Amino acid sequence: MNQVGLVGRFTKDPVLRYLSGNRVQTHFSLAINRNFKNNQGEVDTDFVFCTALGRLAENIVKYCGKGSLIGTTGRIQTRSFVNEESTKIFMTEIVVEDVRFYQLKQRDSDEAVTIPPQPPNEQEHLKDFVLP
Repeated sequence: MNQVGLVGRFTKDPVLRYLSGNRVQTHFSLAINRNFKNNQGEVDTDFVFCTALGRLAENIVKYCGKGSLIGTTGRIQTRSFVNEESTKIFMTEIVVEDVRFYQLKQRDSDEAVTIPPQPPNEQEHLKDFVLP
């Protein structure tokens, strides 16, 4: 079983991206405090990278801003890509399947930020590639 539940705060305003075939997604990072203190008596924080697709992504971008507290359930996914320096990068993220809005904060701007689709390039077919 591959299932994850997280409660955390947005580290910045989420941005909506348009993919091929009229699909949308958003990437965001959640700051999650640990339940215990370290040796210095401070609470450590983990930063977890998350991805949401479709209508769920639209609602997250519409209602959440930096500092919003949300709960998510989803699955862990690992993927890889080649960066500008031709280095293969491996990435582990949470693919969000459900979200609960606990404490919403206003976005820095009133309008939801969107990134328009880019013209295709030679690696366009790899952009939406997901490892099984």
